[in-house]
Amino acid sequence: MSEKIPVQVPKLTMAAVEATFLGWIAEDGARVQAQQPIYNVATDKVEMEVEAPAAGILRHGEAVADENYLVGTELGVIEVS
Repeated sequence: MSEKIPVQVPKLTMAAVEATFLGWIAEDGARVQAQQPIYNVATDKVEMEVEAPAAGILRHGEAVADENYLVGTELGVIEVS
Protein backbone atom coordinates (compact mmCIF):
# COMPACT_ATOMS: atom_id res chain seq x y z
CA MET A 1 0.00 0.00 0.00
CA SER A 2 1.31 3.44 -0.84
CA GLU A 3 1.31 6.47 1.41
CA LYS A 4 -0.32 9.61 0.00
CA ILE A 5 1.42 12.92 0.73
CA PRO A 6 -0.85 15.94 0.12
CA VAL A 7 0.18 18.63 -2.35
CA GLN A 8 -1.26 21.80 -0.83
CA VAL A 9 -1.50 25.52 -1.48
CA PRO A 10 1.41 27.09 0.44
CA LYS A 11 1.33 30.28 2.50
CA LEU A 12 3.31 32.56 0.18
CA THR A 13 3.28 35.72 2.32
CA MET A 14 2.51 36.42 5.97
CA ALA A 15 -0.86 37.95 5.08
CA ALA A 16 -1.87 35.46 2.37
CA VAL A 17 -4.99 33.42 3.05
CA GLU A 18 -5.44 32.27 -0.55
CA ALA A 19 -3.51 31.95 -3.80
CA THR A 20 -4.25 31.52 -7.48
CA PHE A 21 -3.39 28.11 -8.90
CA LEU A 22 -1.77 28.83 -12.28
CA GLY A 23 -1.32 25.27 -13.50
CA TRP A 24 0.71 22.10 -13.28
CA ILE A 25 4.31 21.84 -14.46
CA ALA A 26 4.52 18.07 -13.93
CA GLU A 27 2.06 15.79 -15.70
CA ASP A 28 -0.52 13.67 -13.89
CA GLY A 29 1.03 10.27 -13.19
CA ALA A 30 4.60 11.56 -13.52
CA ARG A 31 7.33 10.28 -11.22
CA VAL A 32 8.64 13.33 -9.37
CA GLN A 33 11.56 13.92 -7.05
CA ALA A 34 11.39 15.78 -3.73
CA GLN A 35 11.92 19.52 -4.29
CA GLN A 36 11.17 19.25 -8.03
CA PRO A 37 8.89 22.11 -9.21
CA ILE A 38 5.42 20.64 -9.87
CA TYR A 39 3.01 23.59 -10.19
CA ASN A 40 2.80 27.39 -10.33
CA VAL A 41 0.88 29.59 -7.90
CA ALA A 42 0.50 33.34 -7.36
CA THR A 43 -0.84 36.00 -5.03
CA ASP A 44 -1.17 39.70 -5.80
CA LYS A 45 2.43 40.12 -4.56
CA VAL A 46 4.36 37.02 -5.67
CA GLU A 47 4.38 34.23 -8.26
CA MET A 48 6.36 31.05 -7.72
CA GLU A 49 6.93 27.42 -8.60
CA VAL A 50 5.96 25.04 -5.81
CA GLU A 51 8.17 22.02 -5.18
CA ALA A 52 7.12 18.45 -4.51
CA PRO A 53 7.09 17.66 -0.77
CA ALA A 54 8.29 14.08 -1.45
CA ALA A 55 9.40 11.75 -4.23
CA GLY A 56 6.78 9.52 -5.83
CA ILE A 57 3.96 9.53 -8.38
CA LEU A 58 2.08 12.83 -8.75
CA ARG A 59 -1.70 12.60 -8.95
CA HIS A 60 -3.51 15.79 -9.89
CA GLY A 61 -6.65 16.64 -7.95
CA GLU A 62 -9.57 18.76 -9.11
CA ALA A 63 -7.69 22.09 -9.09
CA VAL A 64 -8.62 24.43 -11.95
CA ALA A 65 -6.07 26.82 -13.44
CA ASP A 66 -6.60 30.50 -12.65
CA GLU A 67 -8.89 29.72 -9.70
CA ASN A 68 -8.23 30.93 -6.14
CA TYR A 69 -7.77 28.39 -3.34
CA LEU A 70 -7.33 28.83 0.40
CA VAL A 71 -3.90 28.16 1.91
CA GLY A 72 -3.75 24.48 2.83
CA THR A 73 -6.21 23.34 0.13
CA GLU A 74 -5.20 19.97 -1.28
CA LEU A 75 -4.51 20.25 -5.03
CA GLY A 76 -3.29 16.69 -5.50
CA VAL A 77 -1.23 13.97 -3.86
CA ILE A 78 2.09 12.23 -4.24
CA GLU A 79 1.89 8.47 -3.91
CA VAL A 80 4.96 7.16 -2.09
CA SER A 81 5.49 3.40 -2.07
